[in-house]
Order: sequence, then structure tokens, then C-alpha cells
Amino acid sequence: MLKQALVQNGLVAILRGLRPEEAPAIGDVLYTAGFRVIEVPLNSPQPYDSIRLLRQSLPADCLIGAGTVLTPEQVRQVKEAGGQVIVMPHSDPKVLRAAKAEGLFLSPGVATPTEAFAALAEGADVLKMFPAEQMGPAVVKAWLAVLPAGTALIPVGGITPDNMKVFLDAGVSGFGLGSGLFKPGMSADDVAKSAKAYVAAWHQHKPSTHP
Repeated sequence: MLKQALVQNGLVAILRGLRPEEAPAIGDVLYTAGFRVIEVPLNSPQPYDSIRLLRQSLPADCLIGAGTVLTPEQVRQVKEAGGQVIVMPHSDPKVLRAAKAEGLFLSPGVATPTEAFAALAEGADVLKMFPAEQMGPAVVKAWLAVLPAGTALIPVGGITPDNMKVFLDAGVSGFGLGSGLFKPGMSADDVAKSAKAYVAAWHQHKPSTHP
């Protein structure tokens, strides 16, 4: 379901710093703009409350996840809050296995082909290329030449509407969008404007293999 959601819209909203009282309104404008995967990093204020509120307020075709997941115990807490996707900055096998045991979708952070293959062997659904600033389109092409066919790569870090095309042309499946989309203190209207700009760029530049 995670890959299917990304085919529909390959943009993952990373809401670092989101407060629970903001979550329903921010989630609503992102869903309306077309986002179908929303992530609340666990170093945000009361992240499990925000995850719970997003899951309760958004339709079932929008996946809600947690980012910066570092321990198996956090995996369990995410599931209890209604989260469905575990996003990590790294690729700790203990966390990967805990997420799979809980039946959650998994997007670990990888920065080398060795890490990418190891994460896939542990059942990763999508590979988060992090930080994307140090891995340009040439790296994407090189990885996709050796990784299993159909591997989904999602660059995260420094992605703007203006630099999405070169990554899409290289074969990525989507993007994780952080401070370019949402910063603490932004209003729902502000987030809606950012979201629309990213979605417009996605639809303009996505490869023909995406519907």
C-alpha cells in the first residue's frame, strides 16, 4: 500500500515540530493538495498525539507514519497511536525487524549501496536516500542500475519544486519534504501554498510510468 500511495502522489510530508493542536488542520490541507503519506518525526512535541489525531481525521487512503524512529519500543508506540509507516534516518536491523513484526510499512534511511541492500534484505518497502544533498541524480542512476528492479528510492533533504525534475529523470519514486513544506509556526494556509507548489511540480515532472 505504501508503494501504491507513492504512485498516486510520490510526495511524503515530513512535519517536524508539528503540535497536536495543529495536526488536523495541517493534515486536511495536505490531503486536499494530494498528499497521501504524512510523517510526524518523533522529535516533535507530543508526536504520538499528533499521529493519533491525523489517523482519526484523515481518510483511510492517507498513510500516517512516524519519522526519526530509533528504537523497537518507539515502533510499538507508533503502532499503538495508529501509525502505519516507520521512517528512520538510519537502517538499524533491530528497528527494521520490530517494524516488520508489527506489520508496519518501512522506510529506512540509507546512504550507500551496502546499506540499501541490507535494508531490502530486512524487508524495507521504500529506501529513504538521506541526506539527499550529498547524493545527486548520478548516484540515483548508479544505485538503480544494481538494486533489484522496482526498488523505490525516496530522496530526503533539500528537495525543492525546482530540483525535483533531475531526480525524477534519474528514476526516483518520490521525495520526502521537510522544511521546504512545513516549518513550526506555519499556518494551515501557508502549508497549503507550499503543498500546492510541490504537487504542481510533481505532476509536471513525474515520469510517464506514474499515472
